[in-house]
Amino acid sequence: MTDVFTDEQLEAARVAFARPVEFMMGAAKIEQLPPPDLPEVAFAGRSNVGKSSLINALAGRKQLARSSSEPGRTREVNFFVADGQFRLVDLPGYGFAKAGKQVTKKFQNLGRDYLRGRVNLKRVYLLIDARHGLKSVDAEALDALDLAAVSYQIVLTKADKMKPSEAAAMAEKTLKGVSKRPAAFPRVQVTSAETGLGMAELRAEILAACQA
Repeated sequence: MTDVFTDEQLEAARVAFARPVEFMMGAAKIEQLPPPDLPEVAFAGRSNVGKSSLINALAGRKQLARSSSEPGRTREVNFFVADGQFRLVDLPGYGFAKAGKQVTKKFQNLGRDYLRGRVNLKRVYLLIDARHGLKSVDAEALDALDLAAVSYQIVLTKADKMKPSEAAAMAEKTLKGVSKRPAAFPRVQVTSAETGLGMAELRAEILAACQA
């Protein structure tokens, strides 16, 4: 994917993320969301797909977003500010969680409300485990994003756990799987928070989306 962006764009994105990226707040209710005064990109995905690890890798910080081996720990919409210019938003995971069904549904509904009503939301990055690809549980999230008419891009995570050729094949298969969906962005980004694979390109995707 490196040929999608120029060296200048990749460098501008590196610089933007090298500046301070700070935790701003967590919102448990829609009324608690901050004013829509900065561009935002949001990260969604199944519980334990690696959202927190990805945000940490993007920012070059180990403990910015708290990751956990216990699925379903993110139960708020968490906001991080990058250099005072744009926000990264960590949405509650879906699919399974140790919280009771009622609690889980409450926070998934909060995520949906955020998607529907956020005028400054530039793009959603839907994280999918590269080893497994799109599952039936992801279809509901894709439907919700299409319904909200929010531009979203698939990001394959944990690609370090497979051969590059396998990751490339999964990217192609995934892109084909969302090609007819109205709000899907026509590129799939392959990443690894462990090795840094795809991080430069994903930073450039985010900066371009926020500046659009």
